[in-house]
Parts: sequence; structure tokens; C-alpha cells
Amino acid sequence: MTARPDGERAPEVDARFLLANERTLLAWARTSLALMAGGAAIAQAATSFEGRRPLAGVAVAVGILAAIAGALRYRRADKALREGRLPANRHEPMLLAASLVVIGSVLLVVAVT
Repeated sequence: MTARPDGERAPEVDARFLLANERTLLAWARTSLALMAGGAAIAQAATSFEGRRPLAGVAVAVGILAAIAGALRYRRADKALREGRLPANRHEPMLLAASLVVIGSVLLVVAVT
């Protein structure tokens, strides 16, 4: 155990959990980059689709929000792990999944029409 500024002993943290938290942050970053790149591709390549710019904007915005959500989740999980607690489950993964369903549904409609 390590000493904290308040004199209490901080619980030992298993490095595997901290490294897993970092890998999760990297997964959020990859998802964010993929969404932003996909948005750029939609804006440039889907020339026959009139709504390509708004859809591209949504994809890029969701990518930016995914980066922010990943960073916030990382910080919360890191703090909880260092305090000897489990990180709280939040709604960010479900919001990301719902956003991807909406974007994918629009792209599907565009592809089949």
C-alpha cells in the first residue's frame, strides 16, 4: 500500500486493471477516428446523395463526442480503480451504439435507393 496525502493508506491497484482501462480508452479513440474518417468519406464520396453533408456532420460530431466520452470514462475508471472501487456503469456505450445504428440505417437507405 502507498501513503496518501491525508495519511491513510491507498489500496494497491492491480496494474492489469489500469492497463485494461488504457486499452479501453484506445478503443474509444479508434472508434472516434473511424467515425470522423467515415464522415469525411461520406462528404466527399456520396455525391449522389443530397443529404450527404448533414450525415457527414453527424458522423464527425458523434466521433468527437466518442473521443470526449472515452476520455471521461477513462478518468472516472482510473479514479475508481485507484480508490479500490469498481467503475460505475454509464450510458455512453449505449448512446454510441444508438448513434451508429442511426448513421448505419441512413446509409443503408441511401445504398438501396
